[in-house]
Amino acid sequence: MTRVTRTRRLSLPDGYHFRATLRSLLVVRYDPCGTLTDTDFWLSARTPEGPGSLHLARAGAELTATGHGPGADWLVDRADAFAGLRDDVSDFPALAAAHPLVARLARTFPGVRYPASGQVFHRLIRAILEQKVTGIEAHRAYRSMMKHFGEPAPGPAELLLPPDPEAVAATPYWTFHPFGVEQRRTQALLRAALVAARLERCVDSAEATRRLTAVPGIGPWTAAEVVRTAFGDADAVSVGDFHIPNTVAWGLAGEARGTDARMLELLEPFRGHRGRVCDLLAMGGISAPKFGPRMPIRSFAKF
Repeated sequence: MTRVTRTRRLSLPDGYHFRATLRSLLVVRYDPCGTLTDTDFWLSARTPEGPGSLHLARAGAELTATGHGPGADWLVDRADAFAGLRDDVSDFPALAAAHPLVARLARTFPGVRYPASGQVFHRLIRAILEQKVTGIEAHRAYRSMMKHFGEPAPGPAELLLPPDPEAVAATPYWTFHPFGVEQRRTQALLRAALVAARLERCVDSAEATRRLTAVPGIGPWTAAEVVRTAFGDADAVSVGDFHIPNTVAWGLAGEARGTDARMLELLEPFRGHRGRVCDLLAMGGISAPKFGPRMPIRSFAKF
């Protein structure tokens, strides 16, 4: 049996939303590295102190964090960050008041917080796989990759550990083809794996963004997707997204289509929380009118 090194109890703020806060740490529906219900969350991780798994259990206004394996202390020490309790929203209501829709959404979803996992490479894998494909394709590739590289994680939840970057870096690109990942994304994954140790040592979102975007194949969109979850950066905007500029333009200005430049212009009054505004629009079901065909779901493994 894996030794549990420590248990920690945390108090939750009024209205805290457990599931909506933690869901960004996992691939929806099924993730070999974690599980989530309304009251329980499990996540495996490769920490600086070794492999481990974290269990967060909610009971009313209290959260119990339990760590398993060599990385347990590191995970339990960061349990409040994983749970989004380090996310400072104290100045957001005043900013949100500048726009009636944003103000209403802020009142509707006050308990959703930004987790800060401190896990850069694991989140980067997902972000690279999500480049320029549908969510279904990306999540299918992610699950296949986790199962291929995964090792059993400590703890009773029967999770797999995220891939070891060294193992990924040493893998020929054609191994990823059956996962449904073409050469372009595979090369970005391999480059990222080579510098994964340096990425994990980044002290904040700004440093991580600089280092990430210096890697060929990783642009502002991918970097923002990573730092929003790994560092809890509520200001990170996914520039280059297919849908978000239109959503922001429609929600904030009633314009059916928007560019990245227009999106950033409309989000500027919310600086410090620009990514939070984008997420609130999504949570509120705000979407621009749709024109034209949907992006097809493809299978690169069959090419």
